[in-house]
Amino acid sequence: MREIVTRSAAETYRVGVALGRLLDAGDVVAFSGDLGAGKTCCIQGIAAGMEVSAETAVTSPTFTLIHEYAGRVPIYHVDVYRLNHEEEVYDLGYEEYFYGQGVTLIEWAERIAAFLPSDHLAIRLQVEPDQARRLQFQAVGARAAQVLARLQVSD
Repeated sequence: MREIVTRSAAETYRVGVALGRLLDAGDVVAFSGDLGAGKTCCIQGIAAGMEVSAETAVTSPTFTLIHEYAGRVPIYHVDVYRLNHEEEVYDLGYEEYFYGQGVTLIEWAERIAAFLPSDHLAIRLQVEPDQARRLQFQAVGARAAQVLARLQVSD
């Protein structure tokens, strides 16, 4: 496990940029944390690090469930907050995304933990009393461990 504390949205975004530069096709990143913890902010940084155009609006797909972005590889941004039943995960066609040719970024991943691939990077975001964000990274599998070991965040 590794932790990074950020003191602003800009710092959380920069962590995302650094991570995005390391991700490649087949990688899955599973985000968890309360509303407003910074999941989407970090994902916006990942999109920038993966060369998504600055003109592209990266927003949480809460109602559409999935947004796709064109970066150096396709990015599938999934929000499973509104899923309540196992059948809905199947209806989503999760395997196409989790095991496809792009990077999959999942908000509220704890809701579908049983469906996550055996190799993924889990990131839990917590709001601290001083409003800082604590990002806790857990690599599950060899590829995720490689990405986490290479993650360097600078000011």
